[in-house]
Amino acid sequence: MKMNSLYALILGSWLCLGCAKTPEGEKFGKDLTLKETVKISVLMENMPQYLGKPVLVEGKIVDVCSKRGCWMELASDMEFQKIKIKVEDGEIIFPVTAKGKTARVEGVVESIELSKENALKYYEHQAEEKGSTFDPASVTGPVTIYQIRGTGAVIR
Repeated sequence: MKMNSLYALILGSWLCLGCAKTPEGEKFGKDLTLKETVKISVLMENMPQYLGKPVLVEGKIVDVCSKRGCWMELASDMEFQKIKIKVEDGEIIFPVTAKGKTARVEGVVESIELSKENALKYYEHQAEEKGSTFDPASVTGPVTIYQIRGTGAVIR
C-alpha cells in the first residue's frame, strides 16, 4: 500500500471517530428519534416557543469548528439565516470535511444570555476560530445567542 493511501485510510478513520456509517449517511452521537423536521426559518421566527424543547432540523452545513469539531452551523431555508449546533467537547466530533454536506440534527433549543463584556469575549473567540476579524464596536450591549445543543446527527 502506498504511503498516501495509508495516510488517507488513517485520516478517514480519524475523521469518523465517534460516528457510524449507515445507509442514511454518517451517524454522530445518539440516534435521531424525532420524526417531524422543523424548518430553521420557523424555529428562528418562533424561538421562545421552542426554548428547552427537542427539535429535528435539516440544512446544509456552512461551517464546522476547525479546532475541536464541537459545533457546526446549518444554513436555513431562508437566505442569510443559520443556526449553530453545539455539542459537548469530545462527545461528538464533527469533521471539517462535512462542510457543504447536508445534516439532519436533533437536539434541544437553548438560549445563552451574555453581558456586553462576555459578548465581546465570545465574538472575539468566534473570529479567532474562523480566522476572521472582529470589530468590538459592533457589540453595543448584552446579547442573546440561540443554538441547538446537539445530541445526534446524520450527515450525508
